[in-house]
Amino acid sequence: MIKKMNVIKIFFSSIILLTLNTNLAFAYIGPGLGLGAIGIMLGVIGSIIIAIFAILYYPIKKLFTKFKKKKRNRPKLRY
Repeated sequence: MIKKMNVIKIFFSSIILLTLNTNLAFAYIGPGLGLGAIGIMLGVIGSIIIAIFAILYYPIKKLFTKFKKKKRNRPKLRY
C-alpha cells in the first residue's frame, strides 16, 4: 500500500513538473491548416446540432399534431 502511494505521488509530481516547465513552441500554423481546423470544428458542431434536432423533431411533431386533432374535434359553441 505504501509503495503504491509512492508511485502515485511520483506520477502526479512528475506530471506537475512537466506541465510547469513548458517552453515556447516556435511553430507556424499557416492559413490553410487554420482554415481546415476551423472548418472541421464547424462541421462537427453542426453535425451535433443537426443530430439533436433530428432526434427531437419527431416527438415534437407528434405532439403538435395531437393538439391540432383535439382542436378540430372540439364542437363549436353557438349562443
